Amino acid sequence: MPPGPLVVLVGPMGSGKSTVGALLAALLGAPYRDTDADIVAAQGREISDIFVEDGEECFRALERDAVRTALAEHEGVLALGGGAILDADTRALLDGLPVVYLSMGVEEAVRRVGLNTARPLLAVNPRRQWRELMDARRPLYTEVARVVVTTDDRTPEEVASAVLDALELKKDV
Repeated sequence: MPPGPLVVLVGPMGSGKSTVGALLAALLGAPYRDTDADIVAAQGREISDIFVEDGEECFRALERDAVRTALAEHEGVLALGGGAILDADTRALLDGLPVVYLSMGVEEAVRRVGLNTARPLLAVNPRRQWRELMDARRPLYTEVARVVVTTDDRTPEEVASAVLDALELKKDV
């Protein structure tokens, strides 16, 4: 198998990328990395603060660099921020990689995220904003994904197991 991530998780906020990613890493005996966490660590501030203080364009540039670096360096399980797939160069870098789109419906998003939290892109009319975001992003998630795993009504453990099965990966444990 060529160097690079064992699994790359993409999907909307609240789909479980971070939780499932950490579980997958433990099951595979591999390291876990989250590009949002990389950005927060490098910037010394939360993503919502970057959005407010510097704007979305600045954040997307930071995100693009973080994803490029992580894809080049990381050989475990990698979770990307929900909007990382908006960048055409990022989508090109994901081509041929074991990318899994963790999908969920709006009702599941309401249940998990509440759609009333400090999510910068959901500040006004969160249900409508979430639907609009997903209308724009769903085709891009699908474009980059080798497989799609639905997370609705599933525990993180069930989702992790479905990802392993879909990619035909073996557990360490």
